Amino acid sequence: MIKKLDKLILKAFIGPFIITFFIAFFILMMQGLWKYLDDLVGKGLDFITIGQFLWYVSASMLTLAMPIAILISSIMTFGNLGESFELVAIKASGISLLRFMRPLIWVSLLFCGITFVFANYVIPYANLKFVALYNDIYYKKPAFDLKEGVFFTHIPRYAIKAGKKDADGKTIHNVLIYEQTNLLQNNCIIAQKGVMRISDDKKFLEFNLENGFRYQENGNIGDTATEYIRLGFSSFKKLFDLSALQKQNTNDSIYRNNFKMLSAGQINRFLDSLNRMSDSLQARTSRSYDMYLHYMHVPDSTWKKIPKAKGGYKNFDTVIPDSTRYQVKDAAKNIASNLKINVDNAASEAENRKTEIRYHKIEWHRKFSLSMACFVLFFLGAPLGSIIRKGGLGMPLVVAIIFFLIFHLLNMFGEKFVKENMTSPFVGMWLAVLVLTPVGIFLTYKAMHDSQLFNKEFYYRFFKRVQNLVSPSKRNSTT
Repeated sequence: MIKKLDKLILKAFIGPFIITFFIAFFILMMQGLWKYLDDLVGKGLDFITIGQFLWYVSASMLTLAMPIAILISSIMTFGNLGESFELVAIKASGISLLRFMRPLIWVSLLFCGITFVFANYVIPYANLKFVALYNDIYYKKPAFDLKEGVFFTHIPRYAIKAGKKDADGKTIHNVLIYEQTNLLQNNCIIAQKGVMRISDDKKFLEFNLENGFRYQENGNIGDTATEYIRLGFSSFKKLFDLSALQKQNTNDSIYRNNFKMLSAGQINRFLDSLNRMSDSLQARTSRSYDMYLHYMHVPDSTWKKIPKAKGGYKNFDTVIPDSTRYQVKDAAKNIASNLKINVDNAASEAENRKTEIRYHKIEWHRKFSLSMACFVLFFLGAPLGSIIRKGGLGMPLVVAIIFFLIFHLLNMFGEKFVKENMTSPFVGMWLAVLVLTPVGIFLTYKAMHDSQLFNKEFYYRFFKRVQNLVSPSKRNSTT
């Protein structure tokens, strides 16, 4: 049964959490969208496609918005309670800070689970759909937009220019159309006036031209004589296929095995396969060296004592006859060169395999570390709020931004260190959690003992005492 105290803290927390979550989510979504804005502009995308793109972009931002919202809302909640002296009254009644935090501890654990489920199942699916949709948008040609005096060349085999365009957006003047039907010559259409119309399904562009000429040259490359045709017309209809300007729907199965599109269980199975492939590569490479290293072979028969060569040979060259010395040296060089190539190729393939394993481990640890960050940042925000004792979006927001920047930078540096093979995936991806957990424990301890850690009056009195201690010593030295 939920007690009144638990209801009080839950009601005080849920409002700031919802507000800060949607603010953080919106800011992160806009930041993610801004990176791809240049690829979206001018493509003539419909609202459904733009909505899908926004959803796929924003899905990966939820795992960052959740820790931010928990940090800010926990600081605001305990700051508001401290500022209104409700927290003081609760402590005075004999209730410890940890007991007061208990319902929100369970809530933060619930958010950890939600974040993990989202990171493990929803985000891989969103990433898969996002990559396929983004590639379709990226390679989609711009929508048909004919400007005055500028050739439009995005329709295959055609270049279209209008000297003047009326205000209605349909009537054009001094129309020039180049059409490439073969490698010999561009056919040409010139018209004084025309009206353009796009079909309802956006698949065809229709030009109704008036008072013009069509120039055409028939022949092949290398022909000494070609046929030249000039046709005049009072009206002429020309259709253009706009299918090349339409968005192509790529099959997303080609990206399905990318590490960002996998759940934790799928990554584990891929890691097993990659480790087996790495071991197989090492064994295969060792066997390939045997064909070059003949002196390593051990005969099956009983070992015999190697007889000593007769004569006083001072170096290896004197053993080889002059007639075969060049061939032996050349064969040795070829063997050494082939061996070096094999070693370099094997080393490169082994390094690529290790890099692939590292990236899979990074993604595996990310799913757990980001969800655990919700719990760690709560234990930063709650004691900070009770120590600061300031509510609203002023001081709590500043402190929250500082600590989240520290968390985010540690995450970025940790991931960078793993990618550069400077540390293990566990240490790199859990660096922020490992660093901030002791800080959270320290702040919780200070908050439980009513620390003056962020009280400016405490520091003012401290420096005043130091000044009073220093001042008499100065007076004594002058006397």
